[in-house]
Amino acid sequence: MTVANEVEFRRLRADELRARAAADAVAIIPFGSIEQHGPHLPVEVDSLLGNEVALRTARKMDARGTPVVVLPAVWTGVSEHHMEFGGTITLDLATYAALAEGICRSLVRHGFRRLVLLNGHGGNDNALRCITDELTPRLGVPIIQFTYWHPTQDLIAAELDTQTSLLHACEAETAMTMALRPYLVAEARIPAASQAMEYVQPGPYRWRTLGSVSASGVIGNPAAASAAKGERLLDVISTRLADLLCNADLWAAPWKQGG
Repeated sequence: MTVANEVEFRRLRADELRARAAADAVAIIPFGSIEQHGPHLPVEVDSLLGNEVALRTARKMDARGTPVVVLPAVWTGVSEHHMEFGGTITLDLATYAALAEGICRSLVRHGFRRLVLLNGHGGNDNALRCITDELTPRLGVPIIQFTYWHPTQDLIAAELDTQTSLLHACEAETAMTMALRPYLVAEARIPAASQAMEYVQPGPYRWRTLGSVSASGVIGNPAAASAAKGERLLDVISTRLADLLCNADLWAAPWKQGG
């Protein structure tokens, strides 16, 4: 049984989805990963959090009168830098780009004209930016792409006690997982997590494995996490993203000459 404000694509009938497309609904595609998250968190973290952020954002958009649907999360991504720890499924760039294009092309064929690639895994950043650059002119629709902690950096920093940004299996990710799946967080193992505090540095880019800087596969301080902090993070992040995606000027901005 569906309800008027259902936002999950997979829970709607085809006729309901045709109606959403005709109403110019925003289609949000969460992109995550399956990869190691240190000694204390499950490998689903990025997919879990990206999907939850997308759903909470969509429900707030719906409450403001913006039609929206959220696709099932793309559960694997570009994670070669985590492979040495095990527990990781990674795709090569060509396969990942083809998968993203197939999903977006299907949506456009069904009449959706506003697409959002909402990313929850840092390793997908470069790929999704390039995919957006290629698909926008190819499909002829505006595509918005962001990693959820980038436009919400200031809000995340304000909620954290030992970090200034979201990192990996860290204070922020551990807190949000505690809020959503507390039974999957091995809190007794948190002291085993090393606390390297950065992975990507400014300046010249160089690919390297996560293990080159963190023996435990953790970047950040999970010891400072709590479920209450995680709930606050999910709320402020989704509110900011709803503000962003409900902004008519975002969608009206021209992306080609004359339109």
